[in-house]
Amino acid sequence: MQIAAPQLSQHLQRGLKSLYTLHGDEPLLVQEAADAIRAAARAQGYTERSSHTVAGAHFDWSEVLAAGGSLSLFADKQIVEIRIPSGKPGKEGSPAIQQLAESAQGNDSTLTLFMLPRLDKMTKGGAWFSALESFGVTVQVDPVERAALPPWIAQRLALQGQRVTAGEEGQRTLQFFADRVEGNLLAAHQEIQKLALLYPPGELNFEQVESAVLNVARYDVFKLSEAVLGGQAARVQRMLDGLQAEGEAEVLVHYTLAEDIRALKRVKDAVGQGRPLPMALREQRIWGLKERLFERVLPRLSSTTVDNLLHAAHQVDGIVKGLKAPGWPTEGWQALHRLAMMLCRECAAPARAG
Repeated sequence: MQIAAPQLSQHLQRGLKSLYTLHGDEPLLVQEAADAIRAAARAQGYTERSSHTVAGAHFDWSEVLAAGGSLSLFADKQIVEIRIPSGKPGKEGSPAIQQLAESAQGNDSTLTLFMLPRLDKMTKGGAWFSALESFGVTVQVDPVERAALPPWIAQRLALQGQRVTAGEEGQRTLQFFADRVEGNLLAAHQEIQKLALLYPPGELNFEQVESAVLNVARYDVFKLSEAVLGGQAARVQRMLDGLQAEGEAEVLVHYTLAEDIRALKRVKDAVGQGRPLPMALREQRIWGLKERLFERVLPRLSSTTVDNLLHAAHQVDGIVKGLKAPGWPTEGWQALHRLAMMLCRECAAPARAG
């Protein structure tokens, strides 16, 4: 049985199952989901808890298999937690997990909780994960995307009796808050809690939030790609500055930008040769959010523009490797800023023919 993380609370109110699997890469949300399951279990008499972390290919699964039947003298119900940080249980782990999943059926004395990172489609199709899904409840914990961050912050503030000013100022406050904490949800949670310590319940104005919330944003190159293709110039600027400050490799940032430009070129050429856009995107393995961004962006880009962007990417490739190019900055990050903003401006421009 699969459920989304926001449905977990309602699910637990209807009754507790004996097997749960949490999978996702957002530590705060995974931890909160696990805490909710533990609280529901404690309320039903699960007083003992053991934890096992699967590390390395030679992990001894016999200890985990035995844990389900080893109640102490002081408890008749227990929680057995199994963390697999790599998401790969190994050759011996797969049959062990299938055995654990099957034995969870009808087991009222042991609640088994698996905690995994974000899983790819192939892993989800494996026999061991299928067993977890068939015999228990799997909860996919998705990250909070940038567009959803302001309402997420508002919701968390409401839980502690606080809210931003109504109207345009409130929206500006939430956007400012989101800019400060993007990509770092655990720190966002801490900054929200800090506001509860600093100010009483009620309304928060922009100046209060501005003075209290630290800049704890963390960026990655994949989110940079989404911001550039989305034409979000101010956000692109912040992300590039953040990536530079965090010591990200120039060549990796360039690869991300250049790969998007190359993909735009391939899809543009395929459409020019008569391929339907959905087919061209599938052939280039453009999926999900990036697929929607490509669908919006491609009509805005002429073939000449894409060729010019490709040439610019080639120039910057040399610069980040120590070469010079006429008319371009000699410093790698400056050249990356210019390339990113060139693509960003084109992605934000009105649609054009060609």
